[in-house]
Amino acid sequence: MSKKECPHHDDDDDHQLHRQILAGILGFIVLILLVIFLIWIILRPTKPRFILQDATVYVFNFSTTGAAVPTPNTLTSTMQVTLTSFNPNQRIGIYYTKLDVYASYRGQQISLATQLPPSYQGHRDVTVWSPFLYGNAVPVSPFLLEPLQQDQNAGGVLVNVKVNGRVKWKVGTWVSGKYHVYVNCPAYIKFVGGDRDNAVGASATEVKLASPGLKLSLVQSCNVDV
Repeated sequence: MSKKECPHHDDDDDHQLHRQILAGILGFIVLILLVIFLIWIILRPTKPRFILQDATVYVFNFSTTGAAVPTPNTLTSTMQVTLTSFNPNQRIGIYYTKLDVYASYRGQQISLATQLPPSYQGHRDVTVWSPFLYGNAVPVSPFLLEPLQQDQNAGGVLVNVKVNGRVKWKVGTWVSGKYHVYVNCPAYIKFVGGDRDNAVGASATEVKLASPGLKLSLVQSCNVDV
């Protein structure tokens, strides 16, 4: 006499197997998350700290015209800045794979982006860059004339030196994927003896820096987002 198979028993075995597989997957995910959490607790990753040490301004001229034929308002600037970056991590290195530095005034970019050389920053190391920032007759909004004249009358202008790029984290032999880094450094540039000249017969106005080549010691902390 043959033994009769029970379909309900087979279904129970299948459900139990599925539950075991699901429990194994969930347990594996929890284990991975626990390992990541422990690594984070042990390493305590911290974003780099940037400081704008100084700035030497050679040219900072804003020109506009009231001629019958409208021409764009332009701003010409040339400056050299010194940026330092400090890696506060004791167990994590930082690869700077691509960093572009440029200057902006009241939300408008006024210089071309200068690319910094790729570099590696070890544990608690400091890296120093001194790029030149150039902007030759950059078209800007006509609404900048009035605030720039106000800044000149106040004795200085606030320019933001910005860094935009990518970084990688290094722990032992492991290197992470690329992360976006954005740095904003305010720089207050003083107008020493500045004036505003009206060109004869041209209805033109120029706001310019009267003492070019002035090196300003800033030591200004920067805002860093990673």
